[in-house]
Amino acid sequence: MKVCRRKALALCLGYALLLLLAALNLLEYKWRREPRRCGEPPAVPRQRPPPPPAGSSAPPSGRRQLVYVFTTWRSGSSFFGELFNQNPEVFFLYEPVWHVWQKLYPGDAVSLQGAARDMLSSLYRCDLSVFQLYSTAGAGKNLTTLGIFGAATNKVICSSPLCPAYRKEVVGMVDDRVCKKCPPQRLSRFQEECHKYRTLVIKGVRVFDLAVLAPLMRDPTLDLKVIHLVRDPRAVASSRIKSRHGLIRESLQVVRSRDPRIHRMPFLDAGHKLGGKKDGGGGSDYHALGAMEVICSSMAKTLQTALHPPDWLRGNYMAVRYEDLVMEPIKTLRQVYGFVNLAVSPEMEKFTLNMTSGPGYSSKPFVVSARNATQALSAWRTALSFQQIKQVEEYCQQPMALLGYERVGSPEEVKDLSRTLLRKPRL
Repeated sequence: MKVCRRKALALCLGYALLLLLAALNLLEYKWRREPRRCGEPPAVPRQRPPPPPAGSSAPPSGRRQLVYVFTTWRSGSSFFGELFNQNPEVFFLYEPVWHVWQKLYPGDAVSLQGAARDMLSSLYRCDLSVFQLYSTAGAGKNLTTLGIFGAATNKVICSSPLCPAYRKEVVGMVDDRVCKKCPPQRLSRFQEECHKYRTLVIKGVRVFDLAVLAPLMRDPTLDLKVIHLVRDPRAVASSRIKSRHGLIRESLQVVRSRDPRIHRMPFLDAGHKLGGKKDGGGGSDYHALGAMEVICSSMAKTLQTALHPPDWLRGNYMAVRYEDLVMEPIKTLRQVYGFVNLAVSPEMEKFTLNMTSGPGYSSKPFVVSARNATQALSAWRTALSFQQIKQVEEYCQQPMALLGYERVGSPEEVKDLSRTLLRKPRL
C-alpha cells in the first residue's frame, strides 16, 4: 500500500512539473510573439560583437568607440576629417556612402537614407564587404582598397602594412599621387586592419536626418557618438557655387527631395560673376542654391532634436562650428578628442595649428591644405551678391539663429569685414 502511495505521489509531482514547464513555455512564446504597437521599434537582443577574423590582432581592451561626423557638403569636413585620419589610433573612412549614391543614382536624397544607414551599420562592425554591394567596377570584378572612395588620402590604406609609402604613427598629410601607386589589397585584408583599432570614425555628408542614425545609436552592441559639424550656410552656399560642377549630381539628388508644398524658387542673378553665362553658371547655380533649402531644413530638424534630446542621443551628440575650429584650433581639437575619448598629442596639436595658419585661402574645391583662417571665414562676404545672401538667409534663418550666425541688413554690412557676424550659439 505504501509503495502505491509513493508511486501515485511521484506521478502527481511529475505531472505538476510538466504543467509548470508547459505554462512557462507558453508565456515565453506569447512574449516573443506579442505584437508591437505601430511605429514601435523591435527589441534588439544584446549580443557580443563578432570576434575579429583569424590572423588579425584584437583591439586594445575596452569598448570600441564609434564616431560619425554628421555634416553637409562644403562645411570644412575634409579638413575636420583629417583630425581623425591623421590620428594613429583611429581607423577612418571618408564618405563611404558615396558608393550608395553612385550605384543607386538618380535616387533622391531622402529615398537613399535607409541604404546609407544599413551600410554604416555594417562598416561599424568592420564588415567591409558591404562595399562590394555598391561597387560600380562591374559584375564579377572584386573591389580592392584602391576602389574605395577617398582611398588616395586614407592614412590606413596608404600606410604600412597595407602600403610601404607611409607610416600611420607619423602625423602629416599624404600625397594622393603617391598613394595611388600603392598595391591594391583585398577588402578582407583591409577588414583585418579595421579590427585592430579601438576607435572607428566615419565622415559623411549624405545622411540628412539625425533620426536616421537612431537605430544604430540604440543598438547595445554599438557605442556610437555623433559630432555635428556646422558652418555658416552663406559660406556653404558660396563654396557650393564655386564647386558646382563637381557637385552637380549630388545637387540634383538633393533638389529632388524638396517638399513641393514649401517649394520656393531661388533668385537667379545672371549678371553676378559666379552666376554669369561666361562662367558656366545659371542652371548649376540654381541647383547649388536650391539645394540649400533642403540642407537647411534638415539641419533645423536635427538641431531641434539636439535641443531636446531623446534618450538615445543624450550624451552622445556634440555640435562643432567650423568657425570655432579655425579660430581656436587647439581648444576645439581638445574638446572634440575629449568627447570621443582620444588623447591629444603634441604632433596633432601642431598639425591642427599649421592647417589653420596657411599663407592664403585656396579657391580650389575638394583640396585639403593649410589656409588663412580669417580669409576662410570671410570669403563668402565678397563672393556672393547681396541677393544671393538674402536668399540663403531666407532658407536658413532657423538654423542660423540657433547656431549664432547673424543676418545682415544691407550690402554695406556685408562688406564691412571688421564687423563679426558670429554670436554665441544656443546649443
